[in-house]
Amino acid sequence: MKKRVILGMSGGVDSSVAALLLKEAGYEVIGLFMKNWDEKDEDGVCTATIDSEDARQVADQLEIPFYTINFEKEYWDRVFTYFLDEYKKGRTPNPDVMCNQEIKFNAFLDYALKLDADYIAMGHYAQVEKRDGKSYLIRGNDNNKDQSYFLSRIDQSALSKTLFPIGHLEKKQVRELAEKHNLTTASKKDSTGICFIGERDFDEFLDKYLLTKEGDIIDIEGNKIGKHSGLIHYTLGQRKGIGIGGVGTGEPWFVAGKDLKKNILYVAQGEKNPALYSTSLIGETPKWILGTAPSMPLKCTAKFRYRQGDIPVTVNILEDGNLYIKYDYPVKAVTPGQVAVLYQDEVCLGGCIIKSIEPLEQKYLYLNTI
Repeated sequence: MKKRVILGMSGGVDSSVAALLLKEAGYEVIGLFMKNWDEKDEDGVCTATIDSEDARQVADQLEIPFYTINFEKEYWDRVFTYFLDEYKKGRTPNPDVMCNQEIKFNAFLDYALKLDADYIAMGHYAQVEKRDGKSYLIRGNDNNKDQSYFLSRIDQSALSKTLFPIGHLEKKQVRELAEKHNLTTASKKDSTGICFIGERDFDEFLDKYLLTKEGDIIDIEGNKIGKHSGLIHYTLGQRKGIGIGGVGTGEPWFVAGKDLKKNILYVAQGEKNPALYSTSLIGETPKWILGTAPSMPLKCTAKFRYRQGDIPVTVNILEDGNLYIKYDYPVKAVTPGQVAVLYQDEVCLGGCIIKSIEPLEQKYLYLNTI
């Protein structure tokens, strides 16, 4: 009897090829489109409707059943509310990580199991390996597309039921397979940005949901050098869009910190300014892929944002359960609200939410009073 797989189909080429490979491997495949957000873009077009139709066309080509499930309420309650709350705290959240934790590998999984699924599958660039009765999350083979960072808060029960059919492939191979089989999504461009914002203006979107208030921009020497449009519009290490070019030495300015109570945006000039660097962080709500923490102290590597290279670190667990992560060398623009993801070679161990950072120089502690 064939194993039943419920595949999350997004209408993109990755999940389309995942469907193809699962069918070729002999699974009973059912495509399921998740409708998580209901809003039209600036042209009055609902992109979810277009994506759903693209997914349906691929399912028809492959002759697999296809359905749509509405998770808008779950997404609003578990992901979007979290997203807004983090910005209110002055932090910079990663909703894609939370979407995987709360929707794709939680609500979606629960729904699939009610349909007697043996597995769920997604078109992510990541891999699962079974070792000694445990499921390990492994980086995708394509270093430029590896998505294990976004999957770092999935628990063992979900991962043990998950397949990543394209995780062993590179993106160009996925495109080639789609073209070879004439899938309608073969040349569809990859989606960019956060799913509920897409390619719209990010600042305009935030202004729609959160109150903003202008305030002073102050450099690390204490000089007032401009006005900001609301602290929610800025993140640590940001260079573009600050609006203070031509001041000082002529070097670029970077966001160095925020004071939420005083509504101050702190900036520092120069790529190598020590005010932009930290030496360690405190991480809250740690999640371990295997369900339990490794033995401590843990020597491993970490990524503090998706496109960052691996950084050697030492991890310890504090009395309150938070993680203390010490970097081997100072790192620029580590940002509260983002996710610190830990790796042992190719294995993703899990991750935590960055709560606070320790600056390279103690005199800059005041920069991050959020």
